[in-house]
Amino acid sequence: MDRLKGKSAIVTGAASGIGRASAKLFAAEGAKVLCFDRVGEVEETASAIKSAGGTAIVMKADASSEADVTKAVDTAVKEFGALDVIYANAGVSGGGKPFFELDANDWRQVLEVNLIGVFLAIKHAARVMVPNKKGSIVCTASVAGIRSGAGGGPYSASKAGVINLTTTAANYLSGTNVRVNAICPGIIETGMTKPIFDYAKERGTAGKIGQLNPLKRYGVPNEIAYAALFLASDEASYVNGQHIAVDGGLTSSMPVTGRIGR
Repeated sequence: MDRLKGKSAIVTGAASGIGRASAKLFAAEGAKVLCFDRVGEVEETASAIKSAGGTAIVMKADASSEADVTKAVDTAVKEFGALDVIYANAGVSGGGKPFFELDANDWRQVLEVNLIGVFLAIKHAARVMVPNKKGSIVCTASVAGIRSGAGGGPYSASKAGVINLTTTAANYLSGTNVRVNAICPGIIETGMTKPIFDYAKERGTAGKIGQLNPLKRYGVPNEIAYAALFLASDEASYVNGQHIAVDGGLTSSMPVTGRIGR
Protein backbone atom coordinates (compact mmCIF):
# COMPACT_ATOMS: atom_id res chain seq x y z
CA MET A 1 0.00 0.00 0.00
CA ASP A 2 0.91 3.69 -0.35
CA ARG A 3 3.22 3.16 -3.32
CA LEU A 4 1.92 6.47 -4.70
CA LYS A 5 1.36 8.21 -1.39
CA GLY A 6 1.52 11.98 -1.73
CA LYS A 7 1.45 11.86 -5.53
CA SER A 8 -1.11 13.15 -8.01
CA ALA A 9 -2.02 11.51 -11.28
CA ILE A 10 -4.08 11.84 -14.43
CA VAL A 11 -5.46 8.71 -16.07
CA THR A 12 -6.98 9.07 -19.53
CA GLY A 13 -9.50 6.56 -20.76
CA ALA A 14 -10.55 6.14 -17.13
CA ALA A 15 -14.20 5.30 -17.82
CA SER A 16 -13.65 1.57 -18.25
CA GLY A 17 -11.24 -1.31 -18.70
CA ILE A 18 -7.55 -0.69 -18.14
CA GLY A 19 -8.09 3.01 -17.42
CA ARG A 20 -10.69 2.40 -14.74
CA ALA A 21 -8.65 -0.37 -13.13
CA SER A 22 -5.55 1.84 -13.12
CA ALA A 23 -7.31 4.91 -11.73
CA LYS A 24 -8.77 2.84 -8.88
CA LEU A 25 -5.44 1.15 -8.15
CA PHE A 26 -3.49 4.42 -8.21
CA ALA A 27 -5.98 5.90 -5.74
CA ALA A 28 -5.84 2.81 -3.51
CA GLU A 29 -2.06 3.25 -3.44
CA GLY A 30 -2.37 6.83 -2.19
CA ALA A 31 -2.55 8.99 -5.33
CA LYS A 32 -5.02 11.80 -5.93
CA VAL A 33 -6.45 11.01 -9.36
CA LEU A 34 -7.97 13.08 -12.14
CA CYS A 35 -10.15 10.65 -14.09
CA PHE A 36 -10.27 11.73 -17.74
CA ASP A 37 -12.53 10.31 -20.45
CA ARG A 38 -14.98 11.50 -23.06
CA VAL A 39 -17.87 9.31 -21.90
CA GLY A 40 -20.07 9.73 -18.84
CA GLU A 41 -19.08 6.43 -17.25
CA VAL A 42 -15.94 8.17 -16.03
CA GLU A 43 -18.10 9.50 -13.20
CA GLU A 44 -18.58 5.93 -11.99
CA THR A 45 -14.83 5.45 -11.75
CA ALA A 46 -14.43 8.55 -9.60
CA SER A 47 -17.40 7.55 -7.44
CA ALA A 48 -15.85 4.12 -6.81
CA ILE A 49 -12.58 5.77 -5.78
CA LYS A 50 -14.35 8.14 -3.39
CA SER A 51 -16.46 5.32 -1.92
CA ALA A 52 -13.24 3.47 -1.13
CA GLY A 53 -11.88 6.52 0.69
CA GLY A 54 -9.70 7.86 -2.11
CA THR A 55 -9.47 11.26 -3.78
CA ALA A 56 -10.68 11.74 -7.35
CA ILE A 57 -11.96 14.43 -9.63
CA VAL A 58 -13.51 14.03 -13.07
CA MET A 59 -12.92 15.68 -16.41
CA LYS A 60 -15.15 14.65 -19.28
CA ALA A 61 -13.02 15.52 -22.28
CA ASP A 62 -11.27 14.33 -25.44
CA ALA A 63 -7.72 12.97 -25.24
CA SER A 64 -7.06 14.11 -28.82
CA SER A 65 -7.94 17.75 -28.04
CA GLU A 66 -4.97 19.90 -27.08
CA ALA A 67 -7.25 22.33 -25.28
CA ASP A 68 -8.75 19.52 -23.20
CA VAL A 69 -5.39 17.97 -22.33
CA THR A 70 -3.99 21.39 -21.41
CA LYS A 71 -6.98 21.98 -19.15
CA ALA A 72 -6.61 18.57 -17.50
CA VAL A 73 -2.96 19.16 -16.64
CA ASP A 74 -3.67 22.65 -15.34
CA THR A 75 -6.63 21.39 -13.30
CA ALA A 76 -4.55 18.64 -11.71
CA VAL A 77 -1.88 21.17 -10.71
CA LYS A 78 -4.49 23.57 -9.37
CA GLU A 79 -6.46 20.96 -7.41
CA PHE A 80 -3.63 18.72 -6.25
CA GLY A 81 -0.69 21.13 -6.11
CA ALA A 82 1.40 19.24 -8.66
CA LEU A 83 1.32 16.53 -11.31
CA ASP A 84 3.54 13.54 -10.62
CA VAL A 85 2.09 10.92 -12.99
CA ILE A 86 0.13 10.85 -16.20
CA TYR A 87 -1.09 7.59 -17.68
CA ALA A 88 -1.91 8.23 -21.34
CA ASN A 89 -4.16 5.23 -21.76
CA ALA A 90 -7.09 6.45 -23.88
CA GLY A 91 -7.42 4.59 -27.16
CA VAL A 92 -9.80 3.38 -29.86
CA SER A 93 -9.69 0.22 -31.94
CA GLY A 94 -10.77 1.73 -35.24
CA GLY A 95 -13.18 -1.10 -36.00
CA GLY A 96 -12.65 -4.09 -38.21
CA LYS A 97 -12.73 -2.82 -41.79
CA PRO A 98 -10.59 -4.79 -44.27
CA PHE A 99 -7.29 -3.01 -44.94
CA PHE A 100 -8.04 -1.96 -48.52
CA GLU A 101 -11.49 -0.66 -47.62
CA LEU A 102 -10.05 1.86 -45.16
CA ASP A 103 -9.90 5.51 -46.13
CA ALA A 104 -7.86 8.44 -44.85
CA ASN A 105 -10.56 9.42 -42.38
CA ASP A 106 -10.50 5.95 -40.80
CA TRP A 107 -6.77 6.33 -40.21
CA ARG A 108 -7.13 9.91 -39.00
CA GLN A 109 -9.68 9.01 -36.31
CA VAL A 110 -7.45 6.32 -34.84
CA LEU A 111 -4.20 8.28 -35.03
CA GLU A 112 -5.76 11.35 -33.43
CA VAL A 113 -6.66 9.49 -30.25
CA ASN A 114 -4.06 6.73 -30.05
CA LEU A 115 -0.96 8.62 -31.14
CA ILE A 116 -1.56 12.37 -31.15
CA GLY A 117 -3.41 12.03 -27.85
CA VAL A 118 -0.34 10.38 -26.30
CA PHE A 119 1.90 13.11 -27.72
CA LEU A 120 -0.33 15.77 -26.14
CA ALA A 121 -0.23 14.00 -22.78
CA ILE A 122 3.56 13.83 -22.90
CA LYS A 123 3.93 17.44 -24.05
CA HIS A 124 1.69 18.99 -21.42
CA ALA A 125 2.67 16.72 -18.54
CA ALA A 126 6.32 17.50 -19.24
CA ARG A 127 5.49 21.20 -19.20
CA VAL A 128 4.76 21.01 -15.47
CA MET A 129 6.97 18.07 -14.52
CA VAL A 130 10.27 19.37 -15.88
CA PRO A 131 10.36 22.45 -13.62
CA ASN A 132 9.80 20.13 -10.65
CA LYS A 133 12.59 17.83 -11.90
CA LYS A 134 10.50 14.68 -11.50
CA GLY A 135 7.61 12.79 -12.99
CA SER A 136 6.49 9.58 -14.63
CA ILE A 137 4.69 9.43 -17.96
CA VAL A 138 3.17 6.05 -18.79
CA CYS A 139 1.61 5.27 -22.18
CA THR A 140 -0.54 2.40 -23.39
CA ALA A 141 0.86 0.90 -26.58
CA SER A 142 0.06 -2.70 -27.60
CA VAL A 143 1.58 -5.94 -28.79
CA ALA A 144 -0.03 -4.87 -32.08
CA GLY A 145 2.66 -2.20 -32.25
CA ILE A 146 5.40 -4.82 -31.95
CA ARG A 147 4.26 -7.44 -34.48
CA SER A 148 1.55 -7.97 -37.06
CA GLY A 149 -1.56 -9.96 -36.30
CA ALA A 150 -2.88 -8.33 -33.13
CA GLY A 151 -4.95 -5.52 -34.61
CA GLY A 152 -6.06 -3.63 -37.69
CA GLY A 153 -3.71 -1.50 -39.79
CA PRO A 154 -4.44 1.92 -38.27
CA TYR A 155 -4.51 0.56 -34.72
CA SER A 156 -1.25 -1.36 -35.14
CA ALA A 157 0.51 1.58 -36.77
CA SER A 158 -0.70 3.95 -34.06
CA LYS A 159 0.62 1.68 -31.32
CA ALA A 160 3.96 1.26 -33.09
CA GLY A 161 4.03 5.04 -33.11
CA VAL A 162 3.42 5.13 -29.36
CA ILE A 163 6.39 2.81 -28.80
CA ASN A 164 8.66 5.04 -30.88
CA LEU A 165 7.25 8.19 -29.32
CA THR A 166 8.02 6.79 -25.88
CA THR A 167 11.68 6.23 -26.67
CA THR A 168 11.95 9.55 -28.49
CA ALA A 169 10.32 11.54 -25.70
CA ALA A 170 12.46 9.88 -23.04
CA ASN A 171 15.52 11.16 -24.87
CA TYR A 172 14.08 14.62 -25.48
CA LEU A 173 13.61 14.78 -21.70
CA SER A 174 17.16 13.65 -20.98
CA GLY A 175 18.51 15.10 -17.75
CA THR A 176 15.12 16.24 -16.44
CA ASN A 177 14.35 13.21 -14.22
CA VAL A 178 11.04 12.83 -16.06
CA ARG A 179 10.61 9.23 -17.23
CA VAL A 180 8.56 8.01 -20.19
CA ASN A 181 7.61 4.35 -20.62
CA ALA A 182 4.99 2.31 -22.45
CA ILE A 183 3.03 -0.83 -21.67
CA CYS A 184 2.16 -3.23 -24.48
CA PRO A 185 -0.88 -5.26 -23.40
CA GLY A 186 -1.73 -8.54 -25.06
CA ILE A 187 -5.33 -9.74 -25.31
CA ILE A 188 -7.17 -8.18 -22.35
CA GLU A 189 -10.89 -8.47 -21.63
CA THR A 190 -12.10 -4.87 -21.93
CA GLY A 191 -14.84 -2.93 -23.69
CA MET A 192 -12.56 -2.55 -26.70
CA THR A 193 -12.11 -6.31 -27.07
CA LYS A 194 -15.74 -7.16 -26.24
CA PRO A 195 -16.61 -8.01 -29.89
CA ILE A 196 -13.83 -10.63 -29.91
CA PHE A 197 -15.04 -12.18 -26.67
CA ASP A 198 -18.70 -12.04 -27.72
CA TYR A 199 -17.94 -13.72 -31.05
CA ALA A 200 -15.93 -16.45 -29.34
CA LYS A 201 -18.72 -17.05 -26.84
CA GLU A 202 -21.26 -17.36 -29.66
CA ARG A 203 -19.06 -19.97 -31.34
CA GLY A 204 -18.33 -21.77 -28.09
CA THR A 205 -14.62 -21.06 -28.36
CA ALA A 206 -14.18 -18.56 -25.51
CA GLY A 207 -11.79 -20.99 -23.82
CA LYS A 208 -9.38 -20.63 -26.73
CA ILE A 209 -8.89 -16.87 -26.34
CA GLY A 210 -5.25 -16.28 -25.51
CA GLN A 211 -4.20 -19.82 -26.42
CA LEU A 212 -1.24 -18.60 -28.51
CA ASN A 213 0.71 -17.30 -25.52
CA PRO A 214 2.63 -19.57 -23.11
CA LEU A 215 0.20 -18.86 -20.27
CA LYS A 216 -2.65 -20.08 -22.51
CA ARG A 217 -5.09 -17.44 -21.35
CA TYR A 218 -6.21 -13.85 -21.81
CA GLY A 219 -5.53 -11.09 -19.31
CA VAL A 220 -7.71 -8.79 -17.21
CA PRO A 221 -7.42 -5.01 -16.75
CA ASN A 222 -5.91 -5.18 -13.26
CA GLU A 223 -2.91 -7.09 -14.62
CA ILE A 224 -2.09 -4.09 -16.80
CA ALA A 225 -2.92 -1.66 -14.00
CA TYR A 226 -0.25 -3.22 -11.77
CA ALA A 227 2.35 -2.73 -14.52
CA ALA A 228 1.27 0.90 -14.81
CA LEU A 229 1.50 1.27 -11.03
CA PHE A 230 5.08 0.01 -11.06
CA LEU A 231 6.10 2.42 -13.83
CA ALA A 232 4.31 5.29 -12.10
CA SER A 233 5.99 4.61 -8.77
CA ASP A 234 9.47 5.41 -7.51
CA GLU A 235 10.20 1.68 -7.66
CA ALA A 236 10.73 2.20 -11.40
CA SER A 237 13.08 5.16 -10.90
CA TYR A 238 15.69 3.62 -13.25
CA VAL A 239 13.24 2.46 -15.93
CA ASN A 240 13.04 4.91 -18.82
CA GLY A 241 12.35 4.83 -22.55
CA GLN A 242 11.07 1.26 -22.46
CA HIS A 243 8.09 -0.60 -23.89
CA ILE A 244 7.13 -3.50 -21.67
CA ALA A 245 4.95 -6.31 -23.00
CA VAL A 246 2.36 -7.61 -20.56
CA ASP A 247 0.98 -10.32 -22.78
CA GLY A 248 1.33 -13.75 -21.20
CA GLY A 249 4.50 -14.24 -23.22
CA LEU A 250 2.86 -13.80 -26.63
CA THR A 251 5.67 -11.72 -28.12
CA SER A 252 8.39 -13.96 -26.68
CA SER A 253 8.16 -16.31 -29.65
CA MET A 254 7.32 -16.56 -33.31
CA PRO A 255 4.23 -18.70 -34.02
CA VAL A 256 5.03 -22.41 -34.19
CA THR A 257 2.95 -25.55 -34.67
CA GLY A 258 4.63 -27.55 -31.91
CA ARG A 259 6.91 -27.22 -28.91
CA ILE A 260 10.23 -28.92 -28.22
CA GLY A 261 9.83 -31.61 -25.56
CA ARG A 262 6.27 -32.55 -26.39
